[in-house]
Amino acid sequence: MVFKVTVNSAWRATRTLWLLVLVSLSVCICVCRASSPQEDSAMENIVTEKKAEESHRQDSADLLIFILLLTLTILTIWLFKHRRFRFLHETGLAMIYGLLVGVVLRYGIHVPRDISNATLGCPVNASPATLLINVSGKFYEYTLKGEINANEVDNVQDNEMLRKVTFDPEVFFNILLPPIIFHAGYSLKRRHFFRNMGSILAYAFLGTVISCFVIGLLMYGCVMLMKQVGQLGGDFFFTDCLFFGAIVSATDPVTVLAIFNELQVDVDLYALLFGESVLNDAVALVLSSSIVAYQPQGDNSHTFEGTAMLKSFGIFLGVFSGSFALGVATGIVTALVTKFTKLRDFQLLETALFFLMSWSTFLLAEACGFTGVVAVLFCGITQAHYTFNNLSPDSQDRTKQLFELLNFLAENFIFSYMGLTLFTFQNHVFNPMFIVGAFVAVFLGRAANIYPLSFLLNLGRRNKIRSNFQHMMMFAGLRGAMTFALSIRDTATYARQMMFSTTLLVVFFTVWICGGGTTQMLSCQRIRVGVDSDQDNSMSITEGPERRSTKQESAWLFRIWYNFDHNYLKPILTHSGPPLTATLPPCCGPLARFLTSPQAYENECQLKDDDSDLILTDGDINLTYGDITVSTDASGAHTSGGAAFAGAATSDDLDRELTYGDHELVMRGTRLVLPMDDSEPPFTDLHHGMRM
Repeated sequence: MVFKVTVNSAWRATRTLWLLVLVSLSVCICVCRASSPQEDSAMENIVTEKKAEESHRQDSADLLIFILLLTLTILTIWLFKHRRFRFLHETGLAMIYGLLVGVVLRYGIHVPRDISNATLGCPVNASPATLLINVSGKFYEYTLKGEINANEVDNVQDNEMLRKVTFDPEVFFNILLPPIIFHAGYSLKRRHFFRNMGSILAYAFLGTVISCFVIGLLMYGCVMLMKQVGQLGGDFFFTDCLFFGAIVSATDPVTVLAIFNELQVDVDLYALLFGESVLNDAVALVLSSSIVAYQPQGDNSHTFEGTAMLKSFGIFLGVFSGSFALGVATGIVTALVTKFTKLRDFQLLETALFFLMSWSTFLLAEACGFTGVVAVLFCGITQAHYTFNNLSPDSQDRTKQLFELLNFLAENFIFSYMGLTLFTFQNHVFNPMFIVGAFVAVFLGRAANIYPLSFLLNLGRRNKIRSNFQHMMMFAGLRGAMTFALSIRDTATYARQMMFSTTLLVVFFTVWICGGGTTQMLSCQRIRVGVDSDQDNSMSITEGPERRSTKQESAWLFRIWYNFDHNYLKPILTHSGPPLTATLPPCCGPLARFLTSPQAYENECQLKDDDSDLILTDGDINLTYGDITVSTDASGAHTSGGAAFAGAATSDDLDRELTYGDHELVMRGTRLVLPMDDSEPPFTDLHHGMRM
């Protein structure tokens, strides 16, 4: 009986144990099944983090490549300058280094293929910019990266690597172009620029339009020939040809101008080339936008229609004038802020505000539908003309050096990227007939710009543009950063891809061949070098009345403007110029006292007008400081009012003195500043004992 009870107890204990084991196994199975999705999700997160880390490392390596390219370029530039080797400019050198790195990335580095995770079959009727993929109930977003050549489907990883070193075109427009364009306006030598303003405007506006249509017509003929012989692989319309003419009409003679500056070539030749390149970049950009905006009525958007053409012309004028007004307005606002605040006591804040206001001009114009290049260019000119005089000496040096540095780095980065893109861009279309036609069209378009306009301009100029200057301007029509940026902005169609590939070759040829042959061309054309930038008798050496007539002729368009600017705008916007109480009518006395900052006459260093490049040799200009008047009459003679001017110097003496630095006349407690170039020391008149 005892044995039976013991067996029953053991059986119950065993059964209970088995039940516990079964329950435990069931719980474990449930827990495992519940935790399986979490583990899968955790594994996916780990894989995603690893991919993100690898992508970050790849991006860092890509940026490091460009940093090393710039470093190598700088060291080689130093070697070239040390050896005085002028055949190859720094931009051409940067392009060569970019080409070498592009060859290595394209053919020397191959990433192991991982095609197992790529789905090659997914029938979709269109190519949407964003795809939402449902994978086991989870939605993933994929963005369009671009078309892949059918022959390179197996090289997805290599394509991904090359795509990573290909920047978004918006990077060029929003990051790299603004400091280049702003520096061009901020560093403009306004005295020589304004003296040749009529010719510069003719070359930049009328010449760019002529070049655009000449190139467009010639390329349209070339495209028709290609179509006849079966060499055209896609659509290429007349508007595409005009667009190509617009983008390759933007000149960027940075190589030539650097050599001109180093050799001190004739200042008027420098001003003509520099002024044309600065303005025609803006004109080419607005012109290309107007061509893109050309939309005739009806189904065929490529037929000629007068109404659509007039609309495009109106868009051109509206965008250019609006961008101009926006750039000038931003510069004026910055000038007022720097004048009527105490920011100059905090140089870091002052420099930061100047930098941000200047850069925001570009972005504001683009956001408003205008052209940021035009806006930031004229903002730079306005900042140099007004705001610069309000900055503290430290901020003046900082802003000059800052934008000079940004311009140097951005420009060399772009040229390095050009060389890299020749091998890393995956949709090149190289057509020999189109390339040859483009080179011929670019040459003839430049000739149609320079020679006819020079002939017409010489009819009204006493100071002629000589034939050797015209040949040099023809030779110096290099293409550069703006042409590249405009061509890479849209490469979606067959026509745009062919334009981009051809544009790269045009830029390479002009920078290497034309830029490298600048010194030889100067020698061949017998153009003087080592010319003092302050000499007013460049282009032709004249004396006496003829010389004065040349000076009077050179700035006649700006006499009224300069008088108004010096007597009213400068005193309102800066701490320089005559006091408004002396230039405004007596009824405006309270307004004049309100607008005249007390700081303008408390701080002696701020009285100095640093606008050292404008012309003061115009006829009929009166500068009035209370009871003191300095004027120039139409004959070029200079007279001064006031007792202290008894026995004034002759007109020839004053003509010579006005070509030197910022001169000061201190009389009766009023400090008169004659703004001229500051490259020479003050001149002392030994005959009259007067410090000038």
